[in-house]
Amino acid sequence: MCPLGKTFSSLLMVLFISVLPAKAQSLQIQTGDPVPRDVRDLYDRGLQYLSANQDDEGCWPSGHRGAGVAGMGLMCFLASGEDPNFGLYAANVRRAIRYILLQQDPETGYYGQSMYHHGFAMLALAEAYGMVDDRALWRDAQIDSDIKIGESLELAVRTAVTSQKDNPFGAWRYSPSGKEADTSVTGGVLMGLLAARNAGIEVPDEAIDRAIAYFTQMTAESGQVAYSNGAGGFNESLARISIGTLVFSIARRKDMPQFAQTLGYLRDKIQGGTSGHGGISYQSYYQAQALFQGDVQLWKVWNQQLIERLKKKQKATGGFDGTQGPYVATTLSLLAVAVNYRFLPIYER
Repeated sequence: MCPLGKTFSSLLMVLFISVLPAKAQSLQIQTGDPVPRDVRDLYDRGLQYLSANQDDEGCWPSGHRGAGVAGMGLMCFLASGEDPNFGLYAANVRRAIRYILLQQDPETGYYGQSMYHHGFAMLALAEAYGMVDDRALWRDAQIDSDIKIGESLELAVRTAVTSQKDNPFGAWRYSPSGKEADTSVTGGVLMGLLAARNAGIEVPDEAIDRAIAYFTQMTAESGQVAYSNGAGGFNESLARISIGTLVFSIARRKDMPQFAQTLGYLRDKIQGGTSGHGGISYQSYYQAQALFQGDVQLWKVWNQQLIERLKKKQKATGGFDGTQGPYVATTLSLLAVAVNYRFLPIYER
């Protein structure tokens, strides 16, 4: 066949493959504004820091070490558009995924440490599902395993749903057997479930509805979101208010008055406010997504302020300091600006 014929044949094959239905979410380049140079510089330095400090097991040496921290690091590598199978950080991606999979109890499906870790691990695996080739996942590992991302994710979803059924508030606390609940842990687990559902994993509607009902109960007319158990104890925590805005958005409940209330509070406090539990990096992680989903024009203004603040705070190593330690602070800070890339499916509007 002549070269022109080969080119035409290859083009037809690409077009044919592009219309085949995908079994899981695929990496799609999002159109829109180009990523600013200072964001790319900041992000690249942060990835170099995470890459250099990832341990052989695939996590980061932190007091909060566990599947959730590995999940946050994994999302950082996935978020900038590097090919997760053959790109610069492909080895980091595989190590982080293997670490998460090996943390899971094969009987209970629990990723361990706390439901915080379980939620962030689910979210990360849901974002990796369909992007990362399972066939190459264990190829360079020093362990004999063939655990698949999809199988692990299905089991993790089952664990979260079972835990919720046993919880009188229809939500989650630190332990899967806990009988209390709080909006911070519940937000993490719910985002993991919503991401898994978006990836094609079966998640019961009842599980989403009960969790949203909990957030509805915990949201005051002012837009403030309470912390634990039943309603009451409302105070300013932009992190919790952002979590509320975000889960209402991703669960497609923007018609609810609580969505307007929480988003309205964020609008009023766009120039400041109290971060609440977790510190400023935790707040920024959720606030970036909440504003992007709720009011993209407002997000553009806030995002530029965030970029300027992070440029001043980034250390020469590429990392960031924070109340939860440098590795958690770095992952949360990078993920806050990763909205600019819009590669992760959970960052789509």
